[in-house]
Amino acid sequence: MLDKVWLVLLFPLLGFLLNGLFGWKFKRGLINLIACGSVGLSFLVSLGVFLDLLKLAPEARHFEKILFPWVVSGSFKTAFSFLVDPLSALMILVVSGVAFLIHIYSTGYMHDDPGYVRYFSYLNLFTFSMLLLVLANNLLFMYIGWEAVGLCSYLLIGFWYEKKSASDAGKKAFIVNRIGDFGFALGIMLTFVIFGTVYFTPILERAPEVLQYGGAAATAITLLLFLGAVGKSAQIPLYVWLPDAMEGPTPVSALIHAATMVTAGIYMVARLSALFLMAPVSMLVVAIVGGVTALYAASIGLMQNDIKRVLAYSTISQLGYMFLACGVGAFAAGIFHLMTHAFFKALLFLCAGSVMHALAGELNIQKMGGLKRYMPVTYWTFLMGTLAIAGIPGFSGFFSKDEILWKAFSSAQGHFLLWLLGAAGALMTAFYMFRLLFLTFHGKSRLTPELEKHAHESPNKMTVPLIILAVLAVIGGYVGIPHLLGGGNRIEKFLEPSFGHASKAVEAHHSGGVELLMMIISVLIALGGVYLAYTFYIKKTELPKKLAERYRSVYTLIYNKYYVDEIYNALIVQPLKFFAIICWRFFDVIVIDGSANGLAKLVGLVGNLIKRFETGYVRNYALGFVVGVVIILGYFMLR
Repeated sequence: MLDKVWLVLLFPLLGFLLNGLFGWKFKRGLINLIACGSVGLSFLVSLGVFLDLLKLAPEARHFEKILFPWVVSGSFKTAFSFLVDPLSALMILVVSGVAFLIHIYSTGYMHDDPGYVRYFSYLNLFTFSMLLLVLANNLLFMYIGWEAVGLCSYLLIGFWYEKKSASDAGKKAFIVNRIGDFGFALGIMLTFVIFGTVYFTPILERAPEVLQYGGAAATAITLLLFLGAVGKSAQIPLYVWLPDAMEGPTPVSALIHAATMVTAGIYMVARLSALFLMAPVSMLVVAIVGGVTALYAASIGLMQNDIKRVLAYSTISQLGYMFLACGVGAFAAGIFHLMTHAFFKALLFLCAGSVMHALAGELNIQKMGGLKRYMPVTYWTFLMGTLAIAGIPGFSGFFSKDEILWKAFSSAQGHFLLWLLGAAGALMTAFYMFRLLFLTFHGKSRLTPELEKHAHESPNKMTVPLIILAVLAVIGGYVGIPHLLGGGNRIEKFLEPSFGHASKAVEAHHSGGVELLMMIISVLIALGGVYLAYTFYIKKTELPKKLAERYRSVYTLIYNKYYVDEIYNALIVQPLKFFAIICWRFFDVIVIDGSANGLAKLVGLVGNLIKRFETGYVRNYALGFVVGVVIILGYFMLR
């Protein structure tokens, strides 16, 4: 199947074209078959590619498929071509598999929406774009997928464009990402100038020869590329678009947060890991941004009451962990957490959608409670996802997050302070996720009588994907059981051909006893967060209100998300709007429009003057001719 890897892209692209062009003629059943079937076929091909890759020796797991030349201009040459290695093979499995489950779920969730066919067309295009990004074997091809997922996020976040909040959120995502994408584009250009190519293989092989370790060129390239990752993967300071992205349909949120868009930045940094390892300053920046974002976003999640926004800030925080791993050279650990996060975050968002489906779109968890008895499948699957993201032993999130915390502490590029940022974020994660669980599903019902009558379990189209994702959220981490527990960390070994150059960067300088101690501490931290949430929202429910009143200023600050949106609006948005208005009213109206209008008036005046001589009388023309002759003769006679 390696030679047929292009089929991974072809199927969702055909689904987009068929439903996009002709879907308005199709019945719902055929739309579903095309949309879900195309992504399902893509997943089957991805599975075949993955299995074929496993048959090869580890050092031979690198396959490039060139279909045809694309852009050829002087020394700049690119082709329509793909790269299959352990990193891209794992990614296409995760993207196509999770996207397939979300497509199936969507057939139930979006059943009555008038934009049904448009929704599935966009969803297919989204899946195609992300697969294009991860299969690209060169930076330009990756950039096409990079921009395509940005376009799809704009279309899907603002899917219900009739709502101003939705259209505004779509524009916000698009504009904020332009900042990062500008840096990414500059990084690609600088890479080509220095290496003379945009293909990954020669760039990564020649990086130690072409770039000076810690030199200005390596630092400039990687920081520009990382700026793109900061925008796409919603890190400080360009994270503000992601919470507002909740305005789109909930399955879209699941796709953006779990398998597409926000994982693009992590994948790009991991793919170009050899470049980043040549720039220690950039690695430190990546680690600090990741660690600070993990803690910062988790703190906001503590006090949000919108069920989807809690999960949104959770995503920002978890992406921070992935960047923290990459920043300390543990690229395999970052990708491992990307995979497990895809399972439990897709599950959590789809469970949130199930709750909204049962409660006629209600989002405020303060108005819920007691849903466990109405929605048993949703409850138990949500619990599985919550245990996984909290890092409880035995669940997938425990293995991947613990690996990141250990590498942040023990690797050559790690530091105790980086570990501390991650550990504090882990405590908050366990707390706010169990707060979300307890307020939504436990305790007394706070539903209105109308909503209580409406509460019900979701149909099988929605619950079956939840069950599958719940199973993956439980068992998905067992491919990364650490060496300390006798597991050999198979996913790290599998990814080693893609990150072999990073082995020295993550070499531990502590004993196994220290690793076991740190693992126990991380477990205690997670359990501590769960216990605090239980105390606050089950045992002593009056405590949150008392603390909020006692520390009113702190509560208000965090509840209002540190007023970052307001600060950005005051310092950036409004000044830019004012500058734009000045440009419009003065430069546009006076200079540009004035010049064009003035030229038109001048032509009109000249025309009015000339037309006075166009009388239509022969005698006037003859007189003019005679006057002209006299003037010319007079000129020559006077010379």
